[in-house]
Amino acid sequence: MTPAPEKTGAARTLVPYAVLTVAAMALDQWIKYLVETGLPFQEKIDLLPFLALFRTYNTGIAFSMLSSFGDTGLIVISLVVSAFIVYLAFRSSPGQLFARLGFAMILGGAMGNVIDRAVYGHVVDYILFPTPSWSFAVFNLADVFISIGAILVVLEEFVGWRREARPSND
Repeated sequence: MTPAPEKTGAARTLVPYAVLTVAAMALDQWIKYLVETGLPFQEKIDLLPFLALFRTYNTGIAFSMLSSFGDTGLIVISLVVSAFIVYLAFRSSPGQLFARLGFAMILGGAMGNVIDRAVYGHVVDYILFPTPSWSFAVFNLADVFISIGAILVVLEEFVGWRREARPSND
């Protein structure tokens, strides 16, 4: 019996991030299952003065944009963007910790929402930040992962830019 081929160095260093991606997807899907099976549809449940649960469906992306593309179109767009994120992750260096964490979180969140679209035909949203005069859009944990991931990628770019901007002491 021949041993399995050794993983390439780049792929091996991405394994922890792949685990994070799968964990983000699994947590997102588990919470959405709990929401779908235990939270009434479009009834606000106040948790804190500024936080409520409110199950609703989103047929578009961020703030229901592009809903006219339909499920298939949005799935294709999400998969193309996800493939680009994977490409960027493979191009990142092991020292770009924030970027790699960010790419993993973005990918986990995006794939969590793709699963919803493929299974339900919409994305399940349930987190609401209401105030007496205004309410933020309803969103889900996958959206939180995507947002935090994007912040981490931007932070990595800023940190990298700051490192490069330092004058040398030659």
